[in-house]
Amino acid sequence: MKYLVSFLCILMLSACTPSELKEVSFSEREAVLFEEYVIPFSFFPRTIELVGLGDSLTQGVGDELQGAGYIGRLQKEISQYKGIEEVVLTNTAKRGRRSDQLLKMLKAGEIDHQLRKANIITLTIGGNDMMKVVKKDLFNLRVEAFDKELVKFEKNYEQILEEIREINSSAPIILLGLYNPITAVTDEKSELDEILADWNNSIESMAESDVNACFVPIDQLFVTNANLVYHTDFFHPNSRGYELIEEALVNSLGECGLIDERNREMLF
Repeated sequence: MKYLVSFLCILMLSACTPSELKEVSFSEREAVLFEEYVIPFSFFPRTIELVGLGDSLTQGVGDELQGAGYIGRLQKEISQYKGIEEVVLTNTAKRGRRSDQLLKMLKAGEIDHQLRKANIITLTIGGNDMMKVVKKDLFNLRVEAFDKELVKFEKNYEQILEEIREINSSAPIILLGLYNPITAVTDEKSELDEILADWNNSIESMAESDVNACFVPIDQLFVTNANLVYHTDFFHPNSRGYELIEEALVNSLGECGLIDERNREMLF
């Protein structure tokens, strides 16, 4: 029987023409291409540490709704983003604080632990540096006095950023600008507007020197009190003012490429 099977196999093979016997080459198979999959930031739920530095503006002075100012509103906003399980807020800001006082606190290592854990850092400083000049010679204000103070402020600010980066090299630092509270009582242009522009330009320039820093201009939010953005002291923002600051901050985060506001995602 086995001879018969062998004979039939030979007959079948001999009946095939050479063209019908095709050599199968496994090397001719087309390669399957796989696109690289990038895991989005929102894939793993995480806790965000938000740290506030600076003066009364970050402290939230004047917020009659007790919403912790712009930074409290930012905390609530971020907590609703994709992949965010919790936003822990540590606010170290203090009313009346100047740049030299903040620098002293940082050098003393008083908040090293908070800075080391921080995922986002916000900073408002400089308003009280300017007010020091105003209080010193209220009835004889000179541009030169502000220019001289600006030199000191710039030196302090640069060192503040250096101290932060020694502790935390990668967390985004949100640098908020200054505004002119005198516009709450008068809409007349003054030399103070030009002085303020110089100080804001300086802060913006320092933000541009750090790849993970973002400048937030807020001066145009407080031109006159037509939108009722001031507290009753006509110096600090009220709840409406802080809402506008938080909105400006979120917009700047988007422009700086740190968040995708449309998809409600953080990009760092």
